[in-house]
Amino acid sequence: MADTVTPTQLLLARLVVIVAAILVVLGFFWYGFSADVHERIWRDIAERPGGPMTFRFILQPCMAALAAFHDGAKDAHLGRSPYLWSLLSRSDESAGRLREGLIATARIILLGLGMDGVYQAFVLKTFYPGEMVLIALLLAFLPYVLLRGPFARLVAWWDKRKSARTPRGPTPSGR
Repeated sequence: MADTVTPTQLLLARLVVIVAAILVVLGFFWYGFSADVHERIWRDIAERPGGPMTFRFILQPCMAALAAFHDGAKDAHLGRSPYLWSLLSRSDESAGRLREGLIATARIILLGLGMDGVYQAFVLKTFYPGEMVLIALLLAFLPYVLLRGPFARLVAWWDKRKSARTPRGPTPSGR
């Protein structure tokens, strides 16, 4: 992110990390991580899109896509390397780029945690804190990570195309 990070954005990002860590630890201590738990997690995830509150499976990725487009456009204008590529291949940049992504998606992740908490309370009638974090990350952070680079390339292509059509100086006909 080329913009200066506000204290509120930084606080939200830290809050997401702290809440997610607490929820993962709670989930591990309450339920452990056995083959049965692993199976339940993926079964529950597979059943969620067809049940109540399906709108969040559209809302959260769309919000993440908007954040990815915003940051991808900045990356294109600054000539930065693709986001996911930087995360995976450039160890010197990956921590900073991951921090950017977390700051950009912190509100969406918090929204996802809240919506999944409501879903679990009213539909599952139980509380699986680890699943809550997994769903929020799958619906909010993963789309951001996957879309930021392609959006940056799309904006760079668009800018290049637009600049190629823009006339520079007087034309031969004098117009």
